[in-house]
Amino acid sequence: MAATRKKTGGRKKSAARKKTAGRKKTTTRKKAGARKKASGRKKTGDRKYSPRAGKKVETEMREMKAGRLKSDPSGKKVTSRKQAIAIGLSEARRSGAKVPPNPKRRKKK
Repeated sequence: MAATRKKTGGRKKSAARKKTAGRKKTTTRKKAGARKKASGRKKTGDRKYSPRAGKKVETEMREMKAGRLKSDPSGKKVTSRKQAIAIGLSEARRSGAKVPPNPKRRKKK
């Protein structure tokens, strides 16, 4: 008894290659005055948020997860992650840490 192979319905490999064979390869040139991109870490002077601000947010998140974080005006328990971050940033602003101004409180011109 001879074992027979079944043919599987599929495309031939050569047909798939034909589509890309006619395309030209383009090379990209670097501009003469192009600057090299800065890789790796940013310098501390370029930080948007100071490490102290990050610590404040971190402590507020821990309090929220433990169920101890309450909002200032109403005293209700905070359950939203975004709200916990906002409270941490506002406290960091009050303590003098480097944090960008609140976009909602900026004066419109």
